Amino acid sequence: MSEYTFSVIIPAHNEEKYIGKCLQAVKSAAKYVGDAKTEIIVVANRCTDKTVAIARHYGAKVVINEEKCIAAIRNAGVREAKGEIIVTIDADSLMTKYSLCEIKFLLDSGNYVGGGTNPKFDRMSVGIAFSSAYVAMNLIPIMMKNGGYLSGAMFWLYKRDFDAIGGFDETLVSLEDMDFAVRLKKLGDKRGQKYGTLKRSYILTSSRKFDEFGDWYLIKNRSLTKRIFSGKDREAADEFYYDVR
Repeated sequence: MSEYTFSVIIPAHNEEKYIGKCLQAVKSAAKYVGDAKTEIIVVANRCTDKTVAIARHYGAKVVINEEKCIAAIRNAGVREAKGEIIVTIDADSLMTKYSLCEIKFLLDSGNYVGGGTNPKFDRMSVGIAFSSAYVAMNLIPIMMKNGGYLSGAMFWLYKRDFDAIGGFDETLVSLEDMDFAVRLKKLGDKRGQKYGTLKRSYILTSSRKFDEFGDWYLIKNRSLTKRIFSGKDREAADEFYYDVR
């Protein structure tokens, strides 16, 4: 039996503005799971700010990583994990207080292989709403091909099942979350288990991409958006993800 029930994996690239609140939210959620122990692993990716110091201040284990691939960054954190249940969340997002409790309940039922979570932006505008709808329209064909809507944002599953599907695909520099969800669902289908979405809980995520690029950026730059959706366009991924901040 592992010492920890949960390992929460948080990739972080220069996240001093957000990481403290993210870690506080995880610690708050950990209070609602009784005797279940939670470890927090922050994967500090090419950080030049105070991210590492803040993470250690909150008692998180810090893993240093220099790769420009979010799949590899998350996998690096999971390799260090000792928990039975893996939860992944981004550093600019906040899990709600019953998140870990709900995850444990669903996995303990045996009916779920794992799943994701619905996100809410910390601010909304007409541009963000239309941009989100545009992104969804581009993802619908992929979703329908693989059995319908699959939530992401904050993944949760047993570590043994993370290992069984090979973790996140490190050949992808974007869209790795959709690929991960599809493979997890297929594992569940083989076992007669469902791919779940948390109902009571959600994550509050920052709108910083819109703050940085503009609320209409994804629509105004549709060619870049489509390149990001290919999953393997390094230049597009660098421009929108890895070389920002």
